[in-house]
Amino acid sequence: MLVLIGTSPPHYIMEFDMETTIIGVVVGMLALLGMVLKTRIHIFLAMVITAVIIGLFGGMDPNALTNALTSGFGGTLSSIGLIIGFGVMMGACFEVSGAAKRMARTFIKIFGKGREDLALGFTGILVSIPVFCDSAYVLLQSLVRAISANTGKSMVGLGSALAIGLLITHALVPPTPGPVGVAALLGVDLGAYMVWGLIVAIPMMLGTMYYTRRMGEKYYRVPAQDGSWITEPKMFAGVKDMTAEDESKLPSNFLSFAPILLPIILILAKTLVGPLPEGETASLAYNALQLAGHPVIAVGIGMLVALYGLTRHIPRQEIIASMEHGVSATGIILLVTGAGGAMGAVLRASGAGDTIAEGIAATGLPPILIPLVISSLLRLAQGSATVAMITAATITAPMVPGLGLDPVFVALACAVGAIGFSHFNDSYFHVVNRTLGVDDTAAQMEIWCVTAMIAWGVGALMVTALNLVFGSAGTLFDLVLPLITLAIIVMWSKKQGKVAPQLAQANS
Repeated sequence: MLVLIGTSPPHYIMEFDMETTIIGVVVGMLALLGMVLKTRIHIFLAMVITAVIIGLFGGMDPNALTNALTSGFGGTLSSIGLIIGFGVMMGACFEVSGAAKRMARTFIKIFGKGREDLALGFTGILVSIPVFCDSAYVLLQSLVRAISANTGKSMVGLGSALAIGLLITHALVPPTPGPVGVAALLGVDLGAYMVWGLIVAIPMMLGTMYYTRRMGEKYYRVPAQDGSWITEPKMFAGVKDMTAEDESKLPSNFLSFAPILLPIILILAKTLVGPLPEGETASLAYNALQLAGHPVIAVGIGMLVALYGLTRHIPRQEIIASMEHGVSATGIILLVTGAGGAMGAVLRASGAGDTIAEGIAATGLPPILIPLVISSLLRLAQGSATVAMITAATITAPMVPGLGLDPVFVALACAVGAIGFSHFNDSYFHVVNRTLGVDDTAAQMEIWCVTAMIAWGVGALMVTALNLVFGSAGTLFDLVLPLITLAIIVMWSKKQGKVAPQLAQANS
């Protein structure tokens, strides 16, 4: 019902019932998917339009609606914009200096010969904490090719292990933009989110190892010196010696790991110390830790360590150009993240979040599955993991109090949902498959899409189980969806038939 009140100037008070509010959210979400899939409207503009639709259906005054849009956009970027900028510049230092290669070699030495894929998986887990997964994957491809050419291990198995490790922490562990944005939207402490994210990430990566090894055996690809591919294990006779690369040119382990580990230590230290007891005066050391442990300052310190520790022998213009190139690619991430904050502000201001929470709670759907399903469907629809998790957090944030969930597990569910359902509308799908020597479309989907879905299933199982034990509003029924997904994948995989014995023997 629309009511006109007053004389001059007129203003409007819009009164809508619960059904109209829910219809508005549904219409907004359908409009968002329609704009992303069927029109040339960019996701950033589509999210803003969706926020306006939801706000109008929610009965918001036009001035209140625009204020919510602008304050939500600015408030979100004020908390994460600097972190994203520092993280991208740090990633440029890793790329130019060779620090990522040093970390990969260190993991290989730790895990030993024959476990190269496991070493690459853990390399991906660590490197993608500050570096975008697609650029990190391209960067480490030279190392993957060298390992494959020296050992005879298939590029498909090695590259898939690296790619899934990179994607998992890209989605789950700050300071990459997606997790930082989700944490900001849900009000989750970054230190706690890092710890829980790593707890979930490592089993997800390990859970894919059997499958990636099997794909490496089924689709055997080893690079030859002439640029072609060796496709049969019996043809491999040691293509090149990995020791040909001069390791002395790479940074030391200490310098390579310090820019990543130092910010994590500072943020965790601040989290562990916690706030001062009431009435106690802060010491200089306490204030220094509070400053250094703030995510913005901590990542900035890591950036300085990377800049002066890793690139001191690189010409100034080269490293500046590399950092500027990285920063120039983050503009759309910042815009989409800010739009997510704007949508969240409108949802909260309109009361739509509380209304939806009440409606969903009445359906009996397990609360922890709500952010997981929303994120998964958005990932399937538009391809971007970052957009999927930020949008899911935006939609879910106003519901969290009504659903009785712990925000940290909601954040993890949003992130895990954005890992699965990677296919043709995901640029990373093409980046990975393009480098593995596999051109067949069905093979590409079997190699990468299924690997991502296994990680999704393991992650969803971990999040629902952890929420059941350590969180709130969890039930045993929450575990059913992840278990069914993993069971379907296992049964499908068995139907594909066993790998030829000679392939398994050659790659064992």
